[in-house]
Amino acid sequence: MTVSTHVLDTERGRPAAGVRVELWRGEELAGSGETDADGRIGELADTAPGTYRIVFFPSSPFFRRVELEVELADGHHHIPLLLSSYACATYRGS
Repeated sequence: MTVSTHVLDTERGRPAAGVRVELWRGEELAGSGETDADGRIGELADTAPGTYRIVFFPSSPFFRRVELEVELADGHHHIPLLLSSYACATYRGS
């Protein structure tokens, strides 16, 4: 099972580069990285199916951390974050 992500700064209308992202399974760090100039991490982790927490650490005047708990099955999962100074949203990407 693989996981990728990207972060889009919807307030400025551009990718959010340099955002730290971590993927946790219980207390074990399964993968981590920083978004590139296009706001992407192409392969955050290659791991087993299960329940995970994906944690984003954006540069924001309000959010210090955005954390999602997700159930991931076999295959590829893309988990994006849309972010502005005072709002965020996510969805299951493809």
